[in-house]
Amino acid sequence: MEADVLSEYVNRLRPMKSKLLNDLKKSLTAEQKAPVKPVAAPKPRQEEPDEKTLWQRALNGVKPLATEATAPLHLPRPDKQEMLMRRARAEGEREMDNLGISDTQALMNPVASEAQLAFRRVGVQVGQFKKLQDGQLVWKAAVDLHGCTVEQARMAVLQLIADARAESITVVKIVHGKGYSLDTGGSLLKTCVNGWLQQHPAVLAFCSATSKDGGNGAVLVLLKRQAPAANAG
Repeated sequence: MEADVLSEYVNRLRPMKSKLLNDLKKSLTAEQKAPVKPVAAPKPRQEEPDEKTLWQRALNGVKPLATEATAPLHLPRPDKQEMLMRRARAEGEREMDNLGISDTQALMNPVASEAQLAFRRVGVQVGQFKKLQDGQLVWKAAVDLHGCTVEQARMAVLQLIADARAESITVVKIVHGKGYSLDTGGSLLKTCVNGWLQQHPAVLAFCSATSKDGGNGAVLVLLKRQAPAANAG
């Protein structure tokens, strides 16, 4: 009984197996006959251009602008005298700033052409000042301000004092003249010298000179002694 059932089941599978085999053969045959599509080869990788190449591409078609010829610029070279004057002016201004000397303060107290000048700092002995007035203290250096502008006169006075102290000279003479100025109502250079000397820290005293040394047109100045330089080492 069981053998009959198994035989019948096998007989049923045979047609199905034959059909599946036939379908598989047809599919394989169709694939073999179908044309094979060519596979595209990969494109080679292009390298990125460098900065120089990109710059050249950007300038492609650019034309340079036409330029006109220009004459070279030649600045006049100051002569040696002018350079020295500029240097002296700058040094004089720096020295004046350091000393705190003011032209305005000097001009605020105009001095008459024939006025007798006399100035003495606290601490200067009366006897020493009297010797200065009497011409007993001999001056060793002098400057004449005739023909100078106010700026030139200031520089000359400052330079005289600096040079005298460097050489240990304590008495100098400044010839300022008696010229009258409508602006100040007195003698311009005499007024300035009077104001400058009172502001200068190295000036101990000054007075109008004796008649033989210029009278009211000049002053004798008593200076502090320069402190000796410390020995190196």
